[in-house]
Amino acid sequence: MHLGLRARERLYINGAVIRVDRKVSIELLNDVSFLLEAHVMQPEETTTPLRQLYFAVQMMMIDDADNRSARSIAAGLIHSLHGTLINADIRTGLRTVEAQLAAERPFDALKTIRSLFPVEAGVLGGLIAA
Repeated sequence: MHLGLRARERLYINGAVIRVDRKVSIELLNDVSFLLEAHVMQPEETTTPLRQLYFAVQMMMIDDADNRSARSIAAGLIHSLHGTLINADIRTGLRTVEAQLAAERPFDALKTIRSLFPVEAGVLGGLIAA
């Protein structure tokens, strides 16, 4: 996998934080867990239930060696969301996230959760039925 990074951009690989000092291209030659800085959510951004779930899954990837706590939090959030939301798109997305996490594909789970942010915004804004 080829990654292009801008100067001073961070890359999180298997829990390590790497910052480059100039524009570079990196080729990952084996299977690693990584996040680009643009996909890392800060704690103050966890203002909605799906953003909290995203943060928990992100922490599973960043602290890959000891992710039991983050995995437990993510499972609890998914369970809670299933119990409180009736929006079909979010419920379907949550089932997909559960399957992705069970298959040890947290990066795919993050992509799925990100795709649900606009739906959640509509629900929370009262634009569509919860």
